Amino acid sequence: MHIHVAEHPLISQKLTALRDERTDSIAFRALTDELVILLSYEATRGLRTVPCEVVTPVAPASGVDLASPMPLVVPILRAGLGMLPGMMRLLPNAEVGFLGMVRNHESLVATTYAERLPNDLSGRQCFVLDPMLATGGTLVAAIELLFARGATDVTAICLLAAPEGIRRVQESFGDRVDVTIVTAGLDEKLTDRGYIYPGLGDAGDRLFGSAGY
Repeated sequence: MHIHVAEHPLISQKLTALRDERTDSIAFRALTDELVILLSYEATRGLRTVPCEVVTPVAPASGVDLASPMPLVVPILRAGLGMLPGMMRLLPNAEVGFLGMVRNHESLVATTYAERLPNDLSGRQCFVLDPMLATGGTLVAAIELLFARGATDVTAICLLAAPEGIRRVQESFGDRVDVTIVTAGLDEKLTDRGYIYPGLGDAGDRLFGSAGY
C-alpha cells in the first residue's frame, strides 16, 4: 500500500478554508471541487497510456493517449458525490460507478445499501472518492468489492485521513494488492465517536445539508 499526503501551498490553503466552521455549503462545495482537482492530478500519475501520433500545424509529433479500458471513478454516496465534478473535469473520459455505503454510528460498521458498478472490472484502474478516511471500514469494504470484480489497482482520494483509518487499510491489504491513498492531510486521531480530530466536521452535511439524516 502507498500513502501520499499531497503537500502544496494551494492544497493547504483550501483545506484550511474547508476546516473553518464559518465556511458555508456554497463555499464548501466550491473549495472541495478545487481541492479534488489538485488531488486528482497527484492521484493520476500512474494512469496507463499508449503511444500515439498526431499532426501539429507544423509537423507530425509523438504523444500518448489513455489506454483502454478507461479508468472507473467510484464516489461513495453521499459525500463522495461532492468530489465527483472535480475529478471528472480532470478525467472526462472515465466511466463512473456508484457505491452507497453508510456507517452505523454506534458500531461504526459500514454497510452497502446501493451499488451501480460493472460486474467485470478486469484490467481496470479504479479511483474511489471518499472525503473522510476515519475508521477505514467504509473504504476497506469498497476496495474489497472492486478487487473482487477484477480491478487491477485502486487509488482512494480523500480530503482528510486519520492514522486509525490508514492503519486499517494497511492491515487489510498490505502489499498483496495495489492500493494507493492520496489525501490533502493526515490528522491527529479519531474521537470516541469515530470523527477525525481536528477534522472538518461531517463532510456530507457540510456539502449538502442534513435533510433526511
